Amino acid sequence: MKLKLFSFFHLNLAYSAIETHQYKTVIDKCYWPLLRIAKRRQLPFGFEVSAWTLETIAKIDPEWIETLRDLVANGPCEFIGCGYAQVIGPLVPAAVNEANFRLGMLRYEELLGLRPKIALLNEQAYAAGLVPLYREAGYEALIMEWNNPAREHPEWDEEWSYLPQFAKDCDGGALPLIWNKSISFQKFQRYVHGEIELDEYLDYVHSYTSSSIRAFPLYGNDVEVFDFRPGRYMTEAPLSADGEWKRIDTLYAAIQQSDDLECIAVSNVLNLMNIAGAGNYLQLESAAQPVPVKKQSKYNLLRWAVSGRDDLGINTRCWKIYDALQASDKDEDADWMELCYLWSSDFRTHITELRWQEYLERLKTFEARWVCTDQALVSFGLLPAVSPNKDNGMTVKRVGRFIEFKGRRFTVRLNCLRGLALETLIDATVSGSSLCGTLAHGYYNDIQWGADYFSGHLIFESPGRYKITDLTLVEPMVTWVEGGVVVSAIIQTTLGVIEKSWLIDEAAGRVVLSYKLHWKDTGLGSLRLGHITLNPEVFEENSLAFRSHNGGNDFDNFPLMGSDFDHGRAVSFLISCNHAVGMTKGVVEIGDKTRSLVIEVNKAQAATVGLITHRKVRDQYFCRLALSAIELDDTSRGGDGSPIAIEIAISCR
Repeated sequence: MKLKLFSFFHLNLAYSAIETHQYKTVIDKCYWPLLRIAKRRQLPFGFEVSAWTLETIAKIDPEWIETLRDLVANGPCEFIGCGYAQVIGPLVPAAVNEANFRLGMLRYEELLGLRPKIALLNEQAYAAGLVPLYREAGYEALIMEWNNPAREHPEWDEEWSYLPQFAKDCDGGALPLIWNKSISFQKFQRYVHGEIELDEYLDYVHSYTSSSIRAFPLYGNDVEVFDFRPGRYMTEAPLSADGEWKRIDTLYAAIQQSDDLECIAVSNVLNLMNIAGAGNYLQLESAAQPVPVKKQSKYNLLRWAVSGRDDLGINTRCWKIYDALQASDKDEDADWMELCYLWSSDFRTHITELRWQEYLERLKTFEARWVCTDQALVSFGLLPAVSPNKDNGMTVKRVGRFIEFKGRRFTVRLNCLRGLALETLIDATVSGSSLCGTLAHGYYNDIQWGADYFSGHLIFESPGRYKITDLTLVEPMVTWVEGGVVVSAIIQTTLGVIEKSWLIDEAAGRVVLSYKLHWKDTGLGSLRLGHITLNPEVFEENSLAFRSHNGGNDFDNFPLMGSDFDHGRAVSFLISCNHAVGMTKGVVEIGDKTRSLVIEVNKAQAATVGLITHRKVRDQYFCRLALSAIELDDTSRGGDGSPIAIEIAISCR
């Protein structure tokens, strides 16, 4: 049986390491050779391009656009969409994703005279909540990487990777799914770069032939790495002396002459949907991997969320602009295009110094149009101070090392020896027991778990330096406010001052933890705060689950029973984290079928993401949520030293 090979090429002039003045060079050295090979050999290549990149090419070389248009309209090629810009869907609001897909379609039609039916997920960062948004935009199928979702789903049959399947959304809907494979496109690149020879590479490809019908992704990645080097990595392969497009041409010539290999269009993979093994309805995400991303573990959601040069800062500023656009009745398509551009993934990784400065200036200009810098953010904790009222049913008193609040609804204990760490939180409307707080040293009968597991604290870790926390002796200040009380403290650290407070808001039925970090230069590291440690004696593990939004309108739901993972576990000395929850409506809810904790943040105040830990400890379990503000990876360059302020609201259901 012939192995059906399909190839699609990702064209991206926004590539982080390409300078603006190099665009013409990239078009000449990378984009034109691809078109010429496709035309000369009549190869059914897929071209996946953002509308922004198409616009930019059209300004520089309109003939290239016309040639692509002809190859797609009259064969043999096809066009694959992604949106107006390369935005990481699970990190932005649903309305931004909707605008990105809609405006991309409009520009595709204007530039190429078509509306693509197949979409490649940007950076192959997938979340179930995105599926209905692609469908509503007019896409009829998705391309997603197989390797990472399959790693978390050992029950999947390997044969499914060679056939189209369905990606399920949150509400039972689905879209057809075509698999890309990271190992495959990396192997292709090694051949083209001259690291392996043609015979060795063809042996690799032939190893996937079978007596069964199979479709195999020969290539599905960047074009700008052939006969051009962006200078992004110190380990980039030298340019092949043979000419890399010549090596590509030689490869496809060999495939066309082969008796057991054939090239097909990406869309033709969908014709296999009715054969045995195809058409399974799959949930790609999992609790351990809520947002699968392409390639090895260092390529995870944190890469575009809280690392880079200042991902936390620029993402927060984009959220402020988004809030302003949502509140306006004067927003236009051009404004949403600009926001999509500013939220592009490439500004959040290995961006060059020149392009970074250009980006900051463009962000500042657009921000000035929409965001009033003097306007205070909506705050959970801004309540007017009042005089203590002994008849309001609320008391605050010191009990040994604790300061304790008691009201009609809440009982809250804070540990003054540990920086106002949360010891207990009881909501009488939900349970008579503490829902979250501290699990004291000795709680788990396992020496590997012989520590205190606090809640409501902060940890900053940096390579080669001592850990910095707020778990230190404090003298609390108490301020009565309307409907509750604020307990606060000033904490000195080697990096600077921390302002920390707890608002116990009986009237609103929530407890709010607030931080303001006056740290001028953290350097590189990992900053996690607002840890919420569940009480395992209150929450039934069999029905324990968490849910949040990852770029969609609906909750993505994740049962925890049977799972054992830690999103915050380091991948290596260089990569401090492995997965995260996008929290694109600022909410994570975690609990069982009876009760739950709801944790809320304002993303326009600090665009943090969520880290969940669920670990088995003998016959018990450990479950915690933390918020990540900074992580370390190969893109990290440190922030600008601006104070970090965040409020974390906790309510119970």
